Amino acid sequence: MLSDKIKLTAKDILEKDFKTGLRGYQQEEVDKFLDVIIKDYETFHQEIEQLQLENARLKRALQEQKAKPQPQMPVQPPQPAYNSVNTDILKRLSNLEKAVFGSKLYE
Repeated sequence: MLSDKIKLTAKDILEKDFKTGLRGYQQEEVDKFLDVIIKDYETFHQEIEQLQLENARLKRALQEQKAKPQPQMPVQPPQPAYNSVNTDILKRLSNLEKAVFGSKLYE
């Protein structure tokens, strides 16, 4: 898949010979630059292989997860929360009235 898109390998770059001309490039400089390119190609190739392996592993894990039956949680009707909330609010309101108005309110 990816090998169809890549035209050069590190070996192709390493084995490439350039013809020298009268005023051509300095061969040592070209060789040093090609060495850097070869190292990059090898690094990219290793990274691609690692990512492909990880991708395959994750796909297998996903398939295994899909194959496992999912436990069904029992459906419980929602509990009416208004009773406990209303009681709490009424207690707080009563405490607030006592604090603000004191015992005059209950006389």
